[in-house]
Amino acid sequence: MKIKLNENWQFTKEGKREQVTLPHTWNAVDGQDGGNDYYRGVCTYERTFSDPRAREGERVFLECKGVNSSCRVWVNGTQAASHDGGYSTFRADITDLLCPDNVLKLEVDNAKTDRVYPQTADFTFYGGVYRDVDLIVVPETHFDLLFYGSGAIKTEPTVKDGNGVVKVTAYSNGGEIEISLYDGDRLVCTGKNGETFTVPNAKLWAGVEDPHLYRAVARLYDGGELLDEVSANFGFRTFSVDPKRGFYLNGKPYPLHGVCRHQDRKGLGNAITAAEHEEDIKLILETGANTVRLAHYQHDDYFYDLCDKYGLIVWAEIPYISRHLPAANENAVSQMKELIYQQYNHPSIVCWGISNEITMFRRHKRDMLALHKKLNALCHELDPSRFTTLACFAMCSPFHRVGKITDAVSWNLYLGWYVPCLFLNKAWYAFYRLFNPKRIFGMSEYGAEGMPNLHAVKPKRGDNTEEYQFKYHAYMLKFFEKHPEFWATHLWNMFDFAADARDQGGEPGMNHKGLVTFDRKTKKDVFYLYRAYWSKEPFVHLCGKRFVNRTGKRLEITVCTNLPEVEAFVNGRSLGTQRGDKVFRFVCRMQDVNEIEVRAGSLSDSGKVIKVAKPDPAYILKKSDTKNWQKEKKK
Repeated sequence: MKIKLNENWQFTKEGKREQVTLPHTWNAVDGQDGGNDYYRGVCTYERTFSDPRAREGERVFLECKGVNSSCRVWVNGTQAASHDGGYSTFRADITDLLCPDNVLKLEVDNAKTDRVYPQTADFTFYGGVYRDVDLIVVPETHFDLLFYGSGAIKTEPTVKDGNGVVKVTAYSNGGEIEISLYDGDRLVCTGKNGETFTVPNAKLWAGVEDPHLYRAVARLYDGGELLDEVSANFGFRTFSVDPKRGFYLNGKPYPLHGVCRHQDRKGLGNAITAAEHEEDIKLILETGANTVRLAHYQHDDYFYDLCDKYGLIVWAEIPYISRHLPAANENAVSQMKELIYQQYNHPSIVCWGISNEITMFRRHKRDMLALHKKLNALCHELDPSRFTTLACFAMCSPFHRVGKITDAVSWNLYLGWYVPCLFLNKAWYAFYRLFNPKRIFGMSEYGAEGMPNLHAVKPKRGDNTEEYQFKYHAYMLKFFEKHPEFWATHLWNMFDFAADARDQGGEPGMNHKGLVTFDRKTKKDVFYLYRAYWSKEPFVHLCGKRFVNRTGKRLEITVCTNLPEVEAFVNGRSLGTQRGDKVFRFVCRMQDVNEIEVRAGSLSDSGKVIKVAKPDPAYILKKSDTKNWQKEKKK
């Protein structure tokens, strides 16, 4: 039995007390307003609860799904548990500390430290109890709840001769365990714990086209009495990666193109609910993406469930990022174990990410390499079925040893944004491939800032306009078309997100590289560019609808669609019909007022452009600091 404890918490910060409901963060405002001065320290959450036991011998566990970054748990004044790592589930057996009426206190700390990851990165480390807190009541004989926060059931599916083969193992402190497999509501078979089952002609989990799921249920009995039950979804699928052919799913080419995702929201921080997760997954799917890199930490269990359900291939990683901290080596190992043990059953996950941009600060190189080798070996030991990868810093040499440890590697390249010249992407990759012909290579981050309120007729790197962001991504998509051997490409980022150390784009505290704004209300033009390349759902989009006031004699009209033919109209007059692919451009003489309509098949879109004598100052970036958060290394 699970009892939610999300209501009626007394939250205390710097002596000030208020009642809050979980999920909650104390940095929802100051972690998004810039200045890198958001509160990082210790706060407490306290509430009362009654002893939930109804039968003699029952045990009570406290489950915390996400507390950032460190937490000490107190029950009736006695410490019951401690946990370091802000993105994973942890539990504690609090049975022996209970009385009829109980006081639960969570002491939460997101202060700077050298022993818990992450400490240096381009995002806000929101403090708080930002996921659910539950009590779990189980009989004295029960499934294991204390093994790295895992679900006490492990599925190991493979495909052999067209049949699904799965070994299912559940873990308990006694009793007899029965395993049942289900296909939807249909019982497929039953057997003993640890048994390997064969499902004839099993339906495969086939990505976004057909993400078919099976379910394994473990039931715990004592003398015929059902005591406890756990379950896990899983899928039958095979996958592989090749340096010349890219990614294969179920024996067929399956080019991976998708996005990276941060979990936070405007005004909410990371304290988000199932509804927000569902909105995010729908927006990602709308682009036509088939993969998502869940950066830079373990995401909510529910989001992995959604990826399973909708067929998104997942890169899952821990927050071993930017700066190597020798005192935090064991914490990195612990977080990797939690990630693998807690998320092992998800068919969507194909790889474990070891680190991100860890060579940014050139310190402790020998210790850093040793930890990478340890983490890589650990991943293969705990999960031989998946490959390992990491994301290299743009300035990391193609010859650096850190890029040769994992099974595959990806690079965070922003050539054409942080440095001039988009063509450098082609040159850099040609150089890399010359010396690393057998490495399995991908692009883990690429992108450019794009503000929906900033515009230019002739966009330039660093102007943060919606038009330059579009220009940048249009180049990158053409570049990727020429290199289908990449194991995956993940654009940075699906959504704008908070990075309180930033001051860029005229709105401090934010990274604006998203396809969609922080509040999820505005889809930038580049969102539709990706739809044109990736999505099969017919659409047409007129770009530049927010760029109303324009100068010049010529009116340039840009249209994105996945349909083969577009006709454009200005003030009711047709500019003709074009046949083409993805991006269409029309040019005509600018009039004082230009009512624009574009049509593709039965679909249409429209907007208005007004001719002005001088550039509208509202469209021009007034303040920018492109060195952004990396200045921190000088402090």
